[in-house]
Amino acid sequence: MKQTHLDGQLLKEMFINGAYELENNKEAVNALNVFPVPDGDTGTNMSATILSAVSELEKLQDVNIKNVCDAISMGSLMGARGNSGVILSQLIRGFAKYLKAKEVITVKDFAQALKEGVATAYKAVMKPTEGTILTVARETADKAIEIAKKEDDFKIFLQKIFEFSNVSLNRTPELLPVLKQAGVVDAGGKGLTLLYLGFYKFFAGDIVKKLSKEDKKEQVKYDSIDTSNIKFTYCTEFFIRTKNADPEVFKEKILGYGDSVVVVGVDELIKVHIHTNNPGLVLEEALKLGELIKIKIDNMKEQHRSITSDTPQEEIKFENKVDDAEKEYGFISIAYGEGFKQIFEELGVDAVIEGGQTMNPSTQDIFEAVKNINAKNIFIFPNNKNIILAAEQVKSLTDKNVIVIPTKSIPQGITAMINFNPEASVDDNKEIMIETLEKVKTGQVTFAVRTTVIDDVEVKEGDFIGLYNGKLINSGENINEVTFRLIDSMIDDQSEFVSIFYGNEISEEDAMVIQNYVKERYPHVEVNVYYGGQPIYYYIISVE
Repeated sequence: MKQTHLDGQLLKEMFINGAYELENNKEAVNALNVFPVPDGDTGTNMSATILSAVSELEKLQDVNIKNVCDAISMGSLMGARGNSGVILSQLIRGFAKYLKAKEVITVKDFAQALKEGVATAYKAVMKPTEGTILTVARETADKAIEIAKKEDDFKIFLQKIFEFSNVSLNRTPELLPVLKQAGVVDAGGKGLTLLYLGFYKFFAGDIVKKLSKEDKKEQVKYDSIDTSNIKFTYCTEFFIRTKNADPEVFKEKILGYGDSVVVVGVDELIKVHIHTNNPGLVLEEALKLGELIKIKIDNMKEQHRSITSDTPQEEIKFENKVDDAEKEYGFISIAYGEGFKQIFEELGVDAVIEGGQTMNPSTQDIFEAVKNINAKNIFIFPNNKNIILAAEQVKSLTDKNVIVIPTKSIPQGITAMINFNPEASVDDNKEIMIETLEKVKTGQVTFAVRTTVIDDVEVKEGDFIGLYNGKLINSGENINEVTFRLIDSMIDDQSEFVSIFYGNEISEEDAMVIQNYVKERYPHVEVNVYYGGQPIYYYIISVE
């Protein structure tokens, strides 16, 4: 039967079908690792993001187009995890914003909504990388406009959309050399094609059911790394409450003040994110538009999450370390491993959200932590480049004054916290913390999940591999030799301190072997060993 129009109920059911198609195949997305390491998360992040939208849909009493669009827009924003999840939420937001005023939706409306979603996502990312989910979304939306001129049946239209999205996906290695070298397509783009497939299946009469854990046991167990190339410097984030301002005009005004500029308008709020050395100048420009919404927080003690999203998340529990009196500064850190958690707490961090590369916390998770810290100014240490964007989304949900320090590793977060000065101002502390990040070198030792060649380094499945600031350095069958060579590549004449954090599969005696090597070979540095308790990474090494 030909389907030429959608109402709210059909839109809802189609969206859920797409969401379950993505959820059921997230491990196939996760398997598209650029690096052969078991620590990625693109499929998991995209699935968690869209299932949050499904959760909002299931709460609807009045299922009309406007309510469905509002539900998927807000739900995906609240559930957004990682760069891929945030970008997906912005694609959905623009899509929903265009459709929400429609009485019924035609194929032409749907195609234009895809275009609007792409425009919204590109605006949210200051320096979009081609060869990623953004490229697949843009090229597919352009094709959708062409198809809609000739085809008015949703089944045929969406079939062609899905087929073309795969053509676009298969071209991503030609646009992004790191994909070509690894022999994979873009993971985020793959996730998007699965969403389109689920949409098509709905009109083809193939209703997708969410698989149980048992049904998924044969799927690949390793996640993929989101490879968005975002560089961070000085992070400033806030919201402007205004009725008439144009986010695009404001973005143009502040481009000269820094990098990684994100300006997103949601109803009467403008969310602003910029890395800059002059936050005061940015705020002065913002004040010309309206009221700035700042941040204030209470205290979250602990959040438990399993390594894979298949395991239900435990209830978030909060425990205040101080009385009800509001203090000047509060701190949130994302970390994994009991040892790292204890280290951050001993340094004065109020809330340690359990998470990291394999389990990015959602916007909702970080928002709950923000609500529960009773302080005038709150610093957030994401400790992972794939968590920073999700943290930024929190700003549109709260009026507290939050500062996100763009830490990309746990050692950077520890160093930033050590350099905090309670007597200094917020701006001075931000500047000090940002400056210290450049001095921290981070190394990681893990294992390879497949045979490949990356940056001229040959890797065999099961090998131990060394990573230095995210770059593959070496591989081998002996973990000590791999660790020694990694450390050799990190230490130079200016190095003063080496910290070795050993994981939950390494004994203290094993870690002491590494410490003794450093002491003997590099007598000019001070070396210390700490229990991190982290999974997946046998060692995380910091050199300063």
